[in-house]
Amino acid sequence: MCYGSGRLPSEDDVVEIRPVENQNRAIVENLLARLAETEARLERARAREAELSNRLDEMKKFVRVMEIIETYLRRRCREQQDQLARLRSYSSVWVSSE
Repeated sequence: MCYGSGRLPSEDDVVEIRPVENQNRAIVENLLARLAETEARLERARAREAELSNRLDEMKKFVRVMEIIETYLRRRCREQQDQLARLRSYSSVWVSSE
């Protein structure tokens, strides 16, 4: 191996390299920990999104059922009003004929 000046690295040179390696290792470990935390948060966010999507679908079904019931009740109300109007007109005809 060639070391530029033709000399072997001294013990001081090796000692200087180790703190840099330790610092790099600490940075990598920190980044890996942050990545794991981010992935865990992303997984929780996806689970929450799935839960909210399910709840939204259930609410849409509920609203649709309520719309169907509302339409039915409006129709029944109109039918009963029509029937009441017919009965009133029939009874007024019957009363006036006496």
